[in-house]
Amino acid sequence: MKVQRNDLGKAAALLALYLLCHAVGAQSPRVEAPGSHAMASGSKATASSNASTSPLTVVDLPIVESYKIGCGDVLNISVWKEHDLSPTVTVRPDGKISMPLVGEMTVTGLTPNDIEQLLRTRLASIVVDPRVTVTVAEIHSRMVYITGEVARPGAYPLNSPLNVLQLIAQAGGLTQFAARKKITVIAPNSAGSGVRLDYNKLIHSPNSSQAMWLTPGTTVVVP
Repeated sequence: MKVQRNDLGKAAALLALYLLCHAVGAQSPRVEAPGSHAMASGSKATASSNASTSPLTVVDLPIVESYKIGCGDVLNISVWKEHDLSPTVTVRPDGKISMPLVGEMTVTGLTPNDIEQLLRTRLASIVVDPRVTVTVAEIHSRMVYITGEVARPGAYPLNSPLNVLQLIAQAGGLTQFAARKKITVIAPNSAGSGVRLDYNKLIHSPNSSQAMWLTPGTTVVVP
């Protein structure tokens, strides 16, 4: 069937009119219902309010510095290709260690890297290009203690940041006889009676300031 030229013209005109109307509609300003902007603002304000009234308070972790050697720590010392100069030593109460051909060294307060550098200097006249590695095998100078009504009372190494709740968990949790509202944290060299904590509040707000990051020598008493 043949299509007449007039019909083609009409179709082209209708198409052009449709495209023009569509373009105008896209450029027209959007009309919002009365009060819609206020409702949106109110929703944002409500969300912000809900966020600001969160029951948990974020507590920053303590700054973790390079580990410093203390009395009682066990060190693995390795001198490459020198087995006789690669002992495992324990830091004595006077803060020193003893090594063959090197003698005594004071190491308390030093980092493993500090000790490596010190040994390289001392071994330079004995070993050609000494390559020394020092690692901490066991930590005994940074301990915290928990006693009383927990499953496993005793001393625990402070290898990483640790708070009261985490220490109780490491100790196996509280026993059924524990006085949950009378947990006491006693800092080392503390002249006072310690800080009293409520375990029930602590477990519901584990990030609160009551979590208390522990320092070496701290004792937690669970009556």
